[in-house]
Amino acid sequence: MAKAYYSTIFQQTASDVWKIIRDFNNYPVWVGGAGESRIEDGKSGETVGAVRDVLYQGRRIRQRLLALSDVERMQTYEFCSTPSLPVADFQATLRVSPVIDGNRAFVEWWAAFDCEPVRREELSATLEGWFAGWLESLRAHLEG
Repeated sequence: MAKAYYSTIFQQTASDVWKIIRDFNNYPVWVGGAGESRIEDGKSGETVGAVRDVLYQGRRIRQRLLALSDVERMQTYEFCSTPSLPVADFQATLRVSPVIDGNRAFVEWWAAFDCEPVRREELSATLEGWFAGWLESLRAHLEG
């Protein structure tokens, strides 16, 4: 099992950051390159089991929300269509924790997945770079 991990500090409160990302359908609001998004079957973006169909850089991506916790400010999701990378059994988690010093937020994004052993480092680095870029999009949205 391979892993990818990225974390950063936001100047905003954990509550303010969580308000933006907690709705699974809010992806186009804070992820650069994401276009339209809709939750299938009339569910809300706050319903565990909801499937998000999002247009990202010209590709359709479908992801299922596996867990959502307001107490832990955390969501976990998986792909329910072919991922854009050669990975299998992919699960990712996004978590927002309070930083007491300065009333800021600590944001973590990680994924666990299977892939060819020779590609573990490459694919982990790719995902870490994507997580970093998407969190920078979130930062720009919050500061804008």
